[in-house]
Amino acid sequence: MKILSYNVNGIRAALKKGLVEWLEAADADVVCFQETKAQPEQIDNSLFEAIGYSHCYWYSAQKKGYSGVGIICKKQPKHVKYGTGIDYMDAEGRNLRVDFEEISIMSMYLPSGTNDARLDFKLKYMDDLQTYINQLTKEVPNLNICGDYNICHEPIDIHDPVRLKNVSGFLPVEREWLSRFLNSGFIDTFRIQHPEETAYSWWSYRANARAKNKGWRLDYHLLAKHLQDKIKRTAILNQAKHSDHCPVLLEIH
Repeated sequence: MKILSYNVNGIRAALKKGLVEWLEAADADVVCFQETKAQPEQIDNSLFEAIGYSHCYWYSAQKKGYSGVGIICKKQPKHVKYGTGIDYMDAEGRNLRVDFEEISIMSMYLPSGTNDARLDFKLKYMDDLQTYINQLTKEVPNLNICGDYNICHEPIDIHDPVRLKNVSGFLPVEREWLSRFLNSGFIDTFRIQHPEETAYSWWSYRANARAKNKGWRLDYHLLAKHLQDKIKRTAILNQAKHSDHCPVLLEIH
């Protein structure tokens, strides 16, 4: 199974930049989107159905043009779970899960801490997510939580770790949380396969950051640790340019 995760920074904008043609060539089984910035009725599923994704699921924020996640699948999942049941999270459309026999895949869009109020929101979300996942894995053990975590884990994951150590996305409190989250039973699939590779999945639109490769690795496939032997291939597909992020790939046996 080939799984892609992609923060598209507005799915309607990405579609205008050739997203469908790129997806057809990439030929994944499941594609998880974050930051769709659209209500379900604003997304033309027929575009995805035409290239084999006959099962499209969208979970949008209550606020229009904001946040939102989606998953498109070639094969029908046995179950689809919208949200977490935690009201303030679900109001922003940040969690959507599809369950197959062999694996469950969550598209997750963790908040960014752009100011003090949003950082407090992010930290609360992180704590509540950990509690939620601790419970979920008792019932759904074969879990891959992919998406935009809005956190760089280690210095190798950010282009200037010294100057950016006090910026949200690389704060000690955020990095420590991600370490604890991994230690609760998950693995960073890309880093397991590429322990020393410097690769980023997001670049600011400012100051020509992408051309200079001044990036951050914010997007992950965090897989249940007991599935580690199933990992076939991981990659950060930085040639795709429909967004300020790029897709990240996990292929499993």
